[in-house]
Amino acid sequence: MVLAIGLLVPFLGTTLGAACVYLLKNEMPDLVQKILLGFASGVMVAASVWSLLIPAMEQSAAMGRFAFVPAAVGFLAGIAFLLIVDQILPHLHVNEEKPEGMPSKLQKSTMLVLAVTLHNIPEGMAVGITFAGLITNQAGITFSGALALAIGIAIQNLPEGAVVSLPLKNECKSKHKAFLMGTASGIVEPIAGMITILLTGLISSMLSYLLAFAAGAMIYVVVEELIPEASEGKHSNIATIGFAVGFVLMMILDVALQ
Repeated sequence: MVLAIGLLVPFLGTTLGAACVYLLKNEMPDLVQKILLGFASGVMVAASVWSLLIPAMEQSAAMGRFAFVPAAVGFLAGIAFLLIVDQILPHLHVNEEKPEGMPSKLQKSTMLVLAVTLHNIPEGMAVGITFAGLITNQAGITFSGALALAIGIAIQNLPEGAVVSLPLKNECKSKHKAFLMGTASGIVEPIAGMITILLTGLISSMLSYLLAFAAGAMIYVVVEELIPEASEGKHSNIATIGFAVGFVLMMILDVALQ
């Protein structure tokens, strides 16, 4: 039951965000979109540090001065993994005309969903590995700490679900289809989370590496996509404010719910 809650909470955030197609007539204003992108970046960076990298190093404390090795190796592996996926998976970011990844004949709406799906993979992994640490009683992870990460990611999934579903409403000419596709972009999170938990169950000694791996993948998304998108054009200072709010909120959740 605890595991199901942890895996489904972030997915619920995406679903509620996608439901904005029924509440908003037009695409999200640029100003709002930038502050939400900044907010999501802040949440993901804070979650990477407090919920993933620090527990990874604490898990390796017995290595003494080399306790950083699993965190460093896992972090770089996470970056490399998303870099490869980013180059292979055909996807299209909101407000962009040129797709990324391998050439394909997929529809624009499909590639928009794949772009958000790419973001959601590391988020699902992060929640999965945190709850795996809770279940196996490793890395000093508490239920409150794991739940804080799941809630933090769910909060940042709210605007993410809206950002993908609103453009799809115009693309698909259907609110219902846009909602379903926006929701579908988040289904990869519980799937990625469950796969990560299974991997941890098979190789429990890899927990510290997997924690850092998820952190690296999340930071890749922030640095390579979210921050550049938030900084383009006008109102980039608003995105910075959004980042600060998201970072502090995630930090408070992680500490206050311990």
